[in-house]
Amino acid sequence: MDPIIAATHADPYPYYAKLRNEGGLTFHPELKLWIASSARAVCAVLAHVDCRVRPPQEPVPYVIAQGPAGQVFGQLMRMNDGERQRCPRSAIEPALGLINEIEVQHLVSARLFTADADGLYKAMFRGPVAVVAALLGFTPTQSRTISELTADFVACLSPLSNDLQIAAAHVAAAQLRGWFIELLADCNVHSALLSSIRHGFEGDEDTLIANLIGLCSQTYEACAGLIGNALLAIRRQPGLRDASLEALVAEVQRFDPSVQNTRRFVAAACDIDGLRLEAGDMILIVLASANRDPELNEDPDRFLLDRPNRRSFSFGSGRHECPGQALAVGIAAATLKKILVSGLDLNCLSWNYRPSLNGRVPLFNIGGVQ
Repeated sequence: MDPIIAATHADPYPYYAKLRNEGGLTFHPELKLWIASSARAVCAVLAHVDCRVRPPQEPVPYVIAQGPAGQVFGQLMRMNDGERQRCPRSAIEPALGLINEIEVQHLVSARLFTADADGLYKAMFRGPVAVVAALLGFTPTQSRTISELTADFVACLSPLSNDLQIAAAHVAAAQLRGWFIELLADCNVHSALLSSIRHGFEGDEDTLIANLIGLCSQTYEACAGLIGNALLAIRRQPGLRDASLEALVAEVQRFDPSVQNTRRFVAAACDIDGLRLEAGDMILIVLASANRDPELNEDPDRFLLDRPNRRSFSFGSGRHECPGQALAVGIAAATLKKILVSGLDLNCLSWNYRPSLNGRVPLFNIGGVQ
């Protein structure tokens, strides 16, 4: 086991405990990177000004740098530091905070759901993006198209993507850009979310469009894992079916998060958690391990709906903390409700985890033994 394989292991959490016991920040000679596994080390890395989200010499992955997907990637606030991160965030974060929870629930409930493997897949991966697209002002039909294109675009964000997926991501990025150009030019669009973002945005239109695409792509990644891992929690503990679904999702994102790790790149020599790191070093930040650190949460290996002072790194921390956490939890909880009332038998689910170096997202089949 290593901390990258662990993300899609059946139960990585005993291994994470072993990592923490070996030291909060340690060097892995085989992977040639540092591993931050304790809450203290993870917090220190995420807060350090010299720990960047991308290597300075490669701001955009070279495999997509020359195409439309790379152009979007290079402008995403989550993939930048400094002003290129702060400017779009200062507009998007407050706008997301104004989203009406009832409207989100209505948009989720309005979607069709079939109690089969295809319906479950669409509810996890396609539905949440369609909800965000509708909040931004797209029609229901357009929202489905945005969701499908986003699914193609996010493939470029994974190092495991093949040439066909990369090519499809470039096509999707170009088409998404076209859809958003038309949306921004349409004076008949009435979206409180879009109006708020545009009012607070001080950058150019290309940067705005890239970050609207980024809002959709982050929804795709965050919500699918939240919904899937919450279903597994209910399958393992059937009594959770009657719990508050918002409380359930809040504990799932701590206990078994869809994003297990992320990376930072050291831009200048610095001291972190008592150790000297050099420019060019890479740090793997094991967020899921830090969530289970007893220094962060008491009795961390218990699943507690009413956990007091719940603390989690699953949505990041500090300047790169995800501004859409409340929206993701709201969409996931509303989607879970729709799945549970459909009569889908969770005991008939079998699953494996989608291939990933950092994500923990179950892919379900109906029938069979896991």
